[in-house]
Amino acid sequence: MAAISEIQSPISTELPKTLAEFLEWEPEDGFKYEWHDGEIIQFRGLNRYTISIYANITRKLLNDLEYENGMCISKPDIMLTPTQLRRPDIAFYSEEQILKLKNEEDTIPEYIIEVISENDSIIQIEKRTTEYFKAGVKVVWNIYPEPELVYVYTSRKQVQICMDDDICSAAPVLPEFEVKVNEIFA
Repeated sequence: MAAISEIQSPISTELPKTLAEFLEWEPEDGFKYEWHDGEIIQFRGLNRYTISIYANITRKLLNDLEYENGMCISKPDIMLTPTQLRRPDIAFYSEEQILKLKNEEDTIPEYIIEVISENDSIIQIEKRTTEYFKAGVKVVWNIYPEPELVYVYTSRKQVQICMDDDICSAAPVLPEFEVKVNEIFA
């Protein structure tokens, strides 16, 4: 049976009980949802500051990378396991991965960006990061808007905490993509 984690306001429709029902579900309450082995996880949409962070990152990616390398997608449905669907804030798909998606094959992006909100608990953040690496992601950026920090993970044990003029890198996935923390929060 589906359970809801962290719901802030009641949903007016009946909750989906299976992943297939969840994928067809279109709640109209203004929240976003993920599926985690029968649990429905609620999160909020983007605020103005988060939108500016997205714009800064995607603008920098578009300026620095050749289109042939791939594309960043916002809030894609990613099946990490057969019972676990996540929607990271930004995911980079290589051209090869985009072709697989076009052929309806599941593929795990190698580079993911999450913009952490004040509603995310440290347990949720760590759980998501762990899930990404178990699924095959190679680089995760957890961006913290309030203290203006970026945690750049290249594995669960390798993390660089970046601030101010520090440079965040998407290597080894996109070694040519680097951005200063100040540019992300400009």
